[in-house]
Amino acid sequence: MRFLGIDHGTRRIGLAYGDDIGVATPMPAIACEDPAKQWARIAEVLKARRITEVVVGHPLNMDGSSGPKALEVEAFARRIRAQFNLPVHLVDERLTSYEAESTIPPSKRRAVRRTGLVDSRAAAIILQDYLDGRFPGDGATGGDT
Repeated sequence: MRFLGIDHGTRRIGLAYGDDIGVATPMPAIACEDPAKQWARIAEVLKARRITEVVVGHPLNMDGSSGPKALEVEAFARRIRAQFNLPVHLVDERLTSYEAESTIPPSKRRAVRRTGLVDSRAAAIILQDYLDGRFPGDGATGGDT
């Protein structure tokens, strides 16, 4: 299995890759605002990485309700599902951007944000949350030692 994690944004789309080993790794973000170019890049990544499932951050409000951004992401997820015929999983992404940004020194955050690094780190956190639920680390390694 090959997973693509996505932190969807209008200006940047953070990307992360993971497989059945269970580790999410950030990839270069899509840092353009042109929707056609964003979709073309997503298609390239899906094909190049032979992705079998997509995990998209679901930006719920702090009270768990869906706001306009969550509805936009739900439509984005439906389009991926329809256009690429892949399973798409929505994962609660509350505070992932904050968590990702906290790993960067405050003096560098503004410059780094424009590169998409924070977005891709957030995508990796989102994907890792999903992988941790799917492949729980229960200590089992497949046999007695």
